[in-house]
Amino acid sequence: MDSVRFGVLSTAKIGMEKVTPAIQAASNAEVVAIASRSHDDAVDAAASLGVPQAFGGYEEMLASPDIDAVYIPLPNDLHAEWTLRAADAGKHVLCEKPLAMTPEQAQEMVDGCAQAGVKLQEAFMYRHHPTWVEAIRLVRSGAVGTVQGVQSFFSYYNDDPGNIRNRVENGGGATMDIGCYNINLSRLVFDAEPVDVEAVVKRDPVMGIDVLTSAVMSFPRGGQSSFTCSIRSEEYQRVHIVGTGGRIEIEIPFNIPTDIDTRIFVSAGGDPPVSPATETVVFPPADQYTIQAERFAQSIIDDTPVPVDPSDAVANMTVISEILAN
Repeated sequence: MDSVRFGVLSTAKIGMEKVTPAIQAASNAEVVAIASRSHDDAVDAAASLGVPQAFGGYEEMLASPDIDAVYIPLPNDLHAEWTLRAADAGKHVLCEKPLAMTPEQAQEMVDGCAQAGVKLQEAFMYRHHPTWVEAIRLVRSGAVGTVQGVQSFFSYYNDDPGNIRNRVENGGGATMDIGCYNINLSRLVFDAEPVDVEAVVKRDPVMGIDVLTSAVMSFPRGGQSSFTCSIRSEEYQRVHIVGTGGRIEIEIPFNIPTDIDTRIFVSAGGDPPVSPATETVVFPPADQYTIQAERFAQSIIDDTPVPVDPSDAVANMTVISEILAN
């Protein structure tokens, strides 16, 4: 095998606009089918993206011998069911984040894929972008000393009651939808699990989902991470990593554009805060979704571990659950 044949399970917006075209651009993968509950929707979606096959049902696509792996952009409450069904059908799974509705459900997915002998990865695409690869390299190299604090903010505005992000039953809410990034990057930077989590959660009185959540996580060796996520605020995102000897600012940490240069700012010394010694590190345009697809596909081709072990998804879901328990 030198190319992985993907099927896309649903015509969700993120799959149609971002991930499917990105997989099509990968050097070692191709999209051979799209499935929808509606055959007409599947046909239209496949035609719009030049995908050769359309299936009017997820089960039908999973039964196809022409598919090696599936990408699942379904609502959060359907991730577990269709990941496990895909595993039973012998398909490798790239599943959107968050992986599940609960840590227990995430663990069931991990165990089910392992027992079926298929690979599973949670689709945190940002981790594969060159800006983050370099930021983590700098942290690990001690370029900013010992990390003391991570601060991050992620927000956008959406109050549509019909949108799955505003429906509790679909796993909606700010923390599940975007706070999962803040949690994930914090665990990545500290390369550890938090030992204590405290949160303040504001919920929509009618919809029941959290619309504004702030949390503080304490990590081993004394580091802390604080974040705010909101789906009722101006669209914004930023990450600051502050150490004993410097800091890193990531200008566009999550929805990283594919058509412009991106930057991180690395400061150490100088005369802070008025005139810090800051280096601007510039990265040429890159598609984090394509990089993610290529790395996942290569793990299938070479039969090696996936780039991010699926146990990471269980750990992330554990923190999400702790925060939403408030």
